[in-house]
Amino acid sequence: MIKHILAAILSMIHLAACAAEPPTILALGDSITQGGKTYVCYRQILVPELRKRGVAFRFIGPRTDQASAHAGYGGRDTKYLLSISKELYRKYPADIVLIHSGHNSFSKDKPVAGIIRDTEAIIDTMRKINPDVTIVLAQVITAGKLPKYSYIPELNKGLATLAARLVKRGDPIVLVNHADGFDWKTDTISDKVHPNASGAKKMAAQWMHALIPLLEKK
Repeated sequence: MIKHILAAILSMIHLAACAAEPPTILALGDSITQGGKTYVCYRQILVPELRKRGVAFRFIGPRTDQASAHAGYGGRDTKYLLSISKELYRKYPADIVLIHSGHNSFSKDKPVAGIIRDTEAIIDTMRKINPDVTIVLAQVITAGKLPKYSYIPELNKGLATLAARLVKRGDPIVLVNHADGFDWKTDTISDKVHPNASGAKKMAAQWMHALIPLLEKK
């Protein structure tokens, strides 16, 4: 009898501990997610702003800097992120995944269809591991490095179409339009790609708008 009581108590303690765990967030992407010494990463602004709102959360991932843990890989494209997505997400099965990926391709290669296909495959891979994962999918920031990134407007339309299709089939997808209000002329550093303080603040605000309702539900 005592053993059964102790087992029940331990089970209740375990359930309480699990319930107390804050929602986890995995930020997945390229250098814009990773951050760097010469530009401002949105996580540097997003994390403190979320703390100010008093919501519970914890960023997780294989890399860590002063802002948070993350899964940002500078210079890598969406196909690379797909190649590591299964192993990555098995190790870091976050409740919420922020995906901002679409740079590091070339317009001359007509990459849009492939990026959309790889993005959907990343989402499907994660959902097979955790059917309850919420994907916050970004339409990516615009860039003035042309003609290399002249495909981005077309890509963002494709990402919106993808999100609508996944929502229609019942997937918890939240679309965030980082191109809306973002002007590479004023919101990027001299390379015309990576965000400056203004651009990072705009990105953080877009993520915040999507994340606050999700975190308040948890």
